[in-house]
Amino acid sequence: MPRHLLRSLLLLLPLLLLPPPAAPGSLARRSPAALPWSRRLGTRGPAGSPGRRPAPTDAPSLRVSEPGGARGAGVCKSRPLDLVFIIDSSRSVRPLEFTKVKTFVSQIIDTLDIGEADTRVAVVNYASTVKIEFNLQAYSDKQSLKQAVARITPLSTGTMSGLAIQTAMDEVYTVEAGARGSNSNIPKVAIIVTDGRPQDQVNEVAARARASGIELYAVGVDRADMESLKMMASEPLDDHIFYVETYGVIEKLSSRFQETFCAVDACVLGTHQCQHVCISDGEGKHHCECSQGYALNADKKTCSAVDKCALNTHGCEHICVNDRPGSYHCECYEGYTLNEDRKTCSAQDKCASGTHGCQHICVSDGAGSHHCECYEGYTLNEDKKTCSVHNKCALGTHGCQHICVSDGAESYHCDCHPGYTLNEDKKTCSATQEVRRLISTADACGCEVTLAFQEKVSSYLQRLNTKLDNILKKLQVNEYGQVHR
Repeated sequence: MPRHLLRSLLLLLPLLLLPPPAAPGSLARRSPAALPWSRRLGTRGPAGSPGRRPAPTDAPSLRVSEPGGARGAGVCKSRPLDLVFIIDSSRSVRPLEFTKVKTFVSQIIDTLDIGEADTRVAVVNYASTVKIEFNLQAYSDKQSLKQAVARITPLSTGTMSGLAIQTAMDEVYTVEAGARGSNSNIPKVAIIVTDGRPQDQVNEVAARARASGIELYAVGVDRADMESLKMMASEPLDDHIFYVETYGVIEKLSSRFQETFCAVDACVLGTHQCQHVCISDGEGKHHCECSQGYALNADKKTCSAVDKCALNTHGCEHICVNDRPGSYHCECYEGYTLNEDRKTCSAQDKCASGTHGCQHICVSDGAGSHHCECYEGYTLNEDKKTCSVHNKCALGTHGCQHICVSDGAESYHCDCHPGYTLNEDKKTCSATQEVRRLISTADACGCEVTLAFQEKVSSYLQRLNTKLDNILKKLQVNEYGQVHR
């Protein structure tokens, strides 16, 4: 064999003896105890942590689904976050690999609801130095965010992970930089991506960050030091540490973070088990409610009828009255009576039943309707039921011996016929002295006297009639004998 071919074979022999590379897209762990199983998150836990949901039953395996595969639109809505990516761009991260990191960040952004009131995103780039690429308040839409991520360039040598976390804590998670205050209950989350070992005291810095309420996720790639990932990540570590063999498959972790930040809507999924109504409370929570007329049972899922009237299946024509849970009876509006079927109603005659409330007279108008009227000399008050005196002379209870004169609604006085005067009682009348003299019978036996008396009386009566006619012209006498001036 020629010497140059033998030399080439010797050079290639170590490569031929290497184990086959991992299949594209595969994920691996450094050791069985070192790498995590990612679990989904639910409501906030202590110190601002979003908390945890129960782990899947197949936790030992490390399966990664494609983005958007498991959660459909409307079923999974991301919770609002103040999210900061802290990415390693030291010299060990080659340009093509750094592009993969930026794609990973953009894919996570795609799974989130971005906006002022939703999730805000910032990026901290680090190597031996730290650079804040943009703050939380810089962009409020996905397109602008992804364009800003695409413009990020690597820095230099070194892996100052502790300095990067400290910078994020001091300069990014501030209200001035766009972070929301503690009263907002918006979780503060940081995702650290690195392929090396920190060159500073990351343990103490990460501890302070976690104590301040920042939830730390550590993503290790290739040569990343597992102990350092554990120092940085929040508890439980199994939920906050991710590892992949190469940058070539880091993009597939985006679907895992989608599930991590996803609030699953059980009402939309149909897994709520509510008998009647499922109400979404946000962040994956829900509660059951019942339709009108039903009450929620002790199991908080099923319902029992408590108000049959509210169900509108009672059949009452007018009013449904609940007697006890599940029982009722029908009643009618005022002026109606319940028919024999105990459901329908018929109009009643209130005037006949004596329930009209009229003080004087009740007049039936038919179909259960009526109105009130008053006796002569009275007027109907504003309540349309009671009456007030209008003319006491017309009532005939005035007590005047001769003439009653009305002075107004409730006032009157007595008067006497001509030739009579009103007595002190203001009611009775007495003849005048002239009349008494004329009717004296002292000389009644003499004819001449009698004739003279008769002539004199006739003349006097004629004068009286003339005087009476004049008085009557001044007075108005109605058909009831009522006298008005």
